[in-house]
Amino acid sequence: MTEVELKILPDPAALPALRRRLLRLAGRQGTRRRLRSIYLDTAEQGLATAGMALRLRAEARRWTQTLKLGRSHRGGLSCADEIDVDAPGGRLNLAALPQDAADAVRAAAGGLPLAPVFETRIERTHWTLAHAGARIEAALDCGSIVAGGASAPIDELELERLEGDPGALFALARALFPAGGWRLSTLNKAERGARLGRGQDPLPPPRVRRAQAPRIARDATAEAAAVAILDECQGMIAENLAASTFAPPRPGADGHGGETHPKRGPLPQSEPQSEPQLQPDPEPDPEAPHQLRVGLRRLRAAVRLLRPALGGSAATDARLAHLGAEAQWLAREVGRLRDLQVARDELVRPAAVATPAEPGFAVLIEALDAETARAAAALRSTLAGPRATAFQWDLAAYVALWGWLDPADRGQTARLARPFRALAAQAARAAERRAAKRAKRIATLQHEARHELRKALKMLRYIVEFAAPAWPAKRVDAVLSPLKALQDLFGELNDAATAEALFLAPDGPGAGSIDAARAAGRLIGQRTAAADHAWRRARARWAAFTAVKHPWAT
Repeated sequence: MTEVELKILPDPAALPALRRRLLRLAGRQGTRRRLRSIYLDTAEQGLATAGMALRLRAEARRWTQTLKLGRSHRGGLSCADEIDVDAPGGRLNLAALPQDAADAVRAAAGGLPLAPVFETRIERTHWTLAHAGARIEAALDCGSIVAGGASAPIDELELERLEGDPGALFALARALFPAGGWRLSTLNKAERGARLGRGQDPLPPPRVRRAQAPRIARDATAEAAAVAILDECQGMIAENLAASTFAPPRPGADGHGGETHPKRGPLPQSEPQSEPQLQPDPEPDPEAPHQLRVGLRRLRAAVRLLRPALGGSAATDARLAHLGAEAQWLAREVGRLRDLQVARDELVRPAAVATPAEPGFAVLIEALDAETARAAAALRSTLAGPRATAFQWDLAAYVALWGWLDPADRGQTARLARPFRALAAQAARAAERRAAKRAKRIATLQHEARHELRKALKMLRYIVEFAAPAWPAKRVDAVLSPLKALQDLFGELNDAATAEALFLAPDGPGAGSIDAARAAGRLIGQRTAAADHAWRRARARWAAFTAVKHPWAT
């Protein structure tokens, strides 16, 4: 049997609201049962390394033996082959498994004995309900994982498709989590238990995630590349969105030596307000919103790159356009906090260190601290709100369920089968033409024209990075090097523009303070001069970019 399910980690504070929604949708109370599951592996965790999980589970007086293997995970949707057999007396019996499955277990064990490595003890409340034309089992598990002398809590909702379209799982998840208070789990219980057994955090809290190269074969089709690219974009956005919502724990924040709940990890808050709420720090790791914005921009670049293959009909074009538009909206929302953090941490604070006699910088830092805290709170509210939540579900469902497929589009098969290399070359040439148009008379470009060129070059760079596996590495490096050098110039330009827009606004930080105005004026002057000086090298760097042979030119 193939198990298809969504694993969702609800905020413990949101559990009462979740139970009420499940009761309303199912029309009845859930059935409760206690489950004890013993997971077996070798001392070297050979089964876990091979992507297998073998367990003995006791429910009342009945024991079952379950083998899970062949697990895949994309867009939050988990699929695995599952084999269940009776296990009288709770004794492991590999001979009861199908021959090929038993052989696979023995091969993964490598001749070493199988023994209990950890167990889970949970209370499961489950409902079977019909939703969006499918039968779904919703199982809410609350309990713990125990490995040796260590233990960690479990609060997890599993939505498993019993019959019907897997898309119904996302439709039900939307209904259960219309706003914050959740995140998708990328680790199942077996993986979490294996981590705990190795002395690792079984459920790491959200961390900053930087862009990773999608795994694309040189001869990949457009569709195969799209799966890899969109999966990478979705994972980067989801992880950084969670990391942007909550700050890292501070010493003494909860009265227990500075740790929040290290095993559950922080999650966005949701209604109702009358229930207990976690109290996050007012500001996340400054790198988290930056990488979230990068992830959203990369998604927009991916939409532009992949549209000729994934679009084509009104329905598929509309889905892609919707994802691109929502990514653009959310990037703007994130940008406010990010700009304040850059102004404070990368502009004002270094200037204050370099010019200790200027009292206005201290005024600006104090004002920026307050503005940043307010912007962080506003962003946290936005990210946990219904629009950002809907975007997350839309993106996850699109990636997991191949949302570009349209049976009515007869030409789609040919477009999806097109070599990715040809698709990437087409997109890169178009992006290069846009950049070249904006780079005319580059040495004399003014602020707005420079900004447009900056956006065009960034789009080109993302497309090249996505397409890199399809082209020779040396040629990719040769073109990325001058592209990155050009973007370094834009760093100075952006610093100057950020300082000018922020500090010259009537209600900008430090408004009304003569000292702050003097310090801001000095900072703007310094940054503008640095940007103008750096821009003198723009023509040479653009020439270096145009001089190399671009991999998409062939």
